[in-house]
Amino acid sequence: MLPALMIPRYARPEMSKIWSDENRFQTWLKIELAATDALCRRGVVPKEARDVLFTKSRFDVARIDAIEKEVGHDVIAFVSAVAENVGPEGRFLHYGLTSSDVVDTALSMMTRDALDLLLSDLDALREAVKARAIEHKHTVMIGRTHGVHAEPMTFGLKLALWHDQLSRDRRRLATARAEIATGKLSGAVGTFSHLGPDVEAEVCRDLGLVPAPIASQVIPRDRHAQVMTTLGILAGSLETFATEIRALQKTEFREVEEPFGATQKGSSAMPHKRNPIGCEQVVGLARIVRANSMVSLENMALWHERDISHSSAERVTIPDSFLALDHMLRRFTGIVKGLRVDAARMKRNLDAGKGLVFSGQLLLELTEKGGLRREDAYRIVQSHAMNAFLNEGDFKAAVFADDEIVKTLGRDALEHVFELNRYLQHTDTLFARVFEA
Repeated sequence: MLPALMIPRYARPEMSKIWSDENRFQTWLKIELAATDALCRRGVVPKEARDVLFTKSRFDVARIDAIEKEVGHDVIAFVSAVAENVGPEGRFLHYGLTSSDVVDTALSMMTRDALDLLLSDLDALREAVKARAIEHKHTVMIGRTHGVHAEPMTFGLKLALWHDQLSRDRRRLATARAEIATGKLSGAVGTFSHLGPDVEAEVCRDLGLVPAPIASQVIPRDRHAQVMTTLGILAGSLETFATEIRALQKTEFREVEEPFGATQKGSSAMPHKRNPIGCEQVVGLARIVRANSMVSLENMALWHERDISHSSAERVTIPDSFLALDHMLRRFTGIVKGLRVDAARMKRNLDAGKGLVFSGQLLLELTEKGGLRREDAYRIVQSHAMNAFLNEGDFKAAVFADDEIVKTLGRDALEHVFELNRYLQHTDTLFARVFEA
């Protein structure tokens, strides 16, 4: 059964399975039976009853839903539905537990498993970005600040920056996974009034969790907030990269283009359209994940030892965020792998300013080697730059036609000002920092 919230368009079966009702109840049952096993070893649950529970415990989602309509409590409905299939030994099911012992521990397990899928997704994206970065390590393009030409760089460096950010995202995900892989079976207000800490420790070990050092009736929601805000940051990273591709795909730029299939259509009205719909989808879904992360922060403040104001929100926000981000990662990985890069267009756009992008180096040369005051040098260079910009002139030609600049620096030194390699000389060092760390 798929979650009813995130639409199937963005729901991958592997991630959907984790958040399905079937898996949620199966995880609850796993916790119940692990507790039964621990209690059997302590002589609380008879061995015969334990064996019956392990043999006959099963459930039907529809039956649980039907009972819940009567009792208005999902855990009671679940326990009742399982007990119907067990018989008299069902009285030992849920022994000493409170609902949140099961629900919160199960949520930790499901979140942990969902994070494992995202980590795998993220590793695939990082590999794709790395491969394209290496491919375009020396593909020269113009760097832009405020959307305006700044100085030369390479497309590979842009991708290396993405990879470094994704590596930080991965570390954050791994940290969040460790934080949420926490269980609790400490009872109604966390005092172990019915089961001892030794039972909790044993059950958590069997489930691959770490016992919460202390809890109220629920696992404190700062752990969940850490997971959800981490998802929000990762979504923000993908949004950043997707926005960059969208900008570089503008008709006036056309430096990169997300994959466009041979039979794909971009517009119902304009046959020429090749729109960055994949990147736009990533940007749109990032808004959902980010908004959901804010809900997790609001879920932290509960009344006293617990209330359930967090519960209704989490049923929506946590599965939807994981389903959306799982889709976003896989979609963007495909975009990166199939990204069309127009190196010739990049070089053409860089050259369109006719040397304007070298104004910063000319400023430095006039101050360092020419001995001019920075204010004077800036005024001279900016005068030529603004004239070239406003009149679409040739900045380099104008500089070489300025006798004072030529006299100050000499023609040979002036030629070095306009050398492209100056801006690319540390590319190998930057790549080593990112990919050999």
